[in-house]
Amino acid sequence: MNTKRNKLELVYQAHMFDVYNDYLELPDGRNVIYDYIDHVNGACILPVCEDGDVILVSQYRNVIDKISYEAPGGCMDDGEAPDQSARRELREETGYLAEKLDFVANIVLAIGSSNEHTAVYIGYGLSKTDTSPDENEFINVHKFSMEQVDKMIAAGDIVDSKTLVAIMAYKAKIHS
Repeated sequence: MNTKRNKLELVYQAHMFDVYNDYLELPDGRNVIYDYIDHVNGACILPVCEDGDVILVSQYRNVIDKISYEAPGGCMDDGEAPDQSARRELREETGYLAEKLDFVANIVLAIGSSNEHTAVYIGYGLSKTDTSPDENEFINVHKFSMEQVDKMIAAGDIVDSKTLVAIMAYKAKIHS
């Protein structure tokens, strides 16, 4: 016998996600209620410069109450493909365009409570254009060597999961 979903009950609606009570019957017959967050999917891109340095953005994140260093990314617009979203976020947040995108993975960011998927890419062949961040985004753009990135990870300055996945994928690619 498998776990069976009996019903989803909407508890709260926000602008990027809805929260549900998820009524389940477990394989042993017990009934339980899990939290279920139905979240808009997203995409991110790790922009890699010709010299191997990477572009990260920094911005204040309220859930950790500090500045976060991240690969550019965000929520996908309705009808937008993941690669289109990654390219749009890259341009909006950094002012760069990527000639080539390598798909890394489609990750689930909080698999115990949310269905949010994020498509992760590495971008190459960068060229500069204008930025156009969302009105509530106050973003700074930084260029870091992989040595600097390693030190930032070790110091706890890079904690964003999609960014860490993108960095690990890039490092694996350059060392293979």
